[in-house]
Amino acid sequence: MGETGQVHRRRVFYIPGYDPFHPRRYRELYRKEAAAQAAISGYAMDLSPKRGAGPYGWHVAARIEGAEVETEVEVLVWSDLVRSSIGQSIAATYLQLIRTAWAYIGSGALFRLARLRKGPTIAALYPIAFLLGQLAIALAVARGLGAVLALSGLPYVGWLGLAAVWPVLAWFRAHDNKVFAYYLMHDYAHSARLNGAYPPELEDRLSQFATRIAAALHEDLDEVLVVGHSSGAHLGVSILADLMRSGRVPRGGVALSLLSLGQVVPMLSFLPRAGRLRADLALMAGQGRIPWVDVTAPGDGCAFALCDPVAVSGVAPTGARWPLVISAAFTQTLSPARWRALRWRFFRLHFQYLCAFDRPGDYDYFRVTAGPLTLGARFAGRAPSASRITRPLNRFTSTEIR
Repeated sequence: MGETGQVHRRRVFYIPGYDPFHPRRYRELYRKEAAAQAAISGYAMDLSPKRGAGPYGWHVAARIEGAEVETEVEVLVWSDLVRSSIGQSIAATYLQLIRTAWAYIGSGALFRLARLRKGPTIAALYPIAFLLGQLAIALAVARGLGAVLALSGLPYVGWLGLAAVWPVLAWFRAHDNKVFAYYLMHDYAHSARLNGAYPPELEDRLSQFATRIAAALHEDLDEVLVVGHSSGAHLGVSILADLMRSGRVPRGGVALSLLSLGQVVPMLSFLPRAGRLRADLALMAGQGRIPWVDVTAPGDGCAFALCDPVAVSGVAPTGARWPLVISAAFTQTLSPARWRALRWRFFRLHFQYLCAFDRPGDYDYFRVTAGPLTLGARFAGRAPSASRITRPLNRFTSTEIR
């Protein structure tokens, strides 16, 4: 078992962020980037189909740091919920824009988020500005067409120019895969829909995820590692908090660990009705049984880099132990040439935590997920980043679970 910190058998549960794509995307990313990191770092990794029944995943046989390790990776899928929230009409999306802007601006959350990190705040404003810009262009086209039609001299014919608004907006939406304005709008709207509370369908899915993780804790394993990326980070916090509350984390035996990557926790925890998440953050920060390492990087403009998600949310308990906040330090762990190639590819950089580094530091996704040490053992004694942000800026600190 994982009490010694040594791992021979591991189960990884990967929680994606707000992503509508099939989980095979993550298998292919892992396969490609693991091969690249193995070539750079001098270890061996072999991927094969998932062993046994269950949701989507894959098997990893690795020889790292002189040890052989077997890992089963399972993707905890909620992409169907994402797709259903994305499937909105153009009109519904603009209604989402109004509601989401009000949720963040009316509550004052947006201004406090901006004091934490400018990057993710700009990312939140981007879809609003872009969609309003598209609407302005559509109205300008409609006005121009109306002016042309008015030359006919017929009464009211100029108003027919408004018929151009919808086709122009539809054209923009059809090309959203280039600018991601609709995608990001749906992402932020999903968080703001209930002012920070989890929707019932998501709560049901989190309960299912918790059941699968709890079952793995009774298997012949050395570590169960939960990895949450982006929005998946706070989902991981909530799932493990639920396991702690319900007494489903056995003492001794299999080590249970949490790795959060590129977290955007404040986007939710700073909203008025996020008491459930704030309670989960406080519980996970104070407990002593589940090591929690949080990895971000200032080069990732989509994450709240080096912001302690518990402390900045204003719910850090006395004697808080977690998370250990460290930096992936892209400017140091990527070569100058690689950094130049990626620095303006914001969405790609948000996934760099799951990818190979050509100048790897102490954070290596593949050593963590397929190597011979538990997460706690690997980062034992590691000091938090000297640049971490712990100042509580959240106006809403209630931990009432509604």
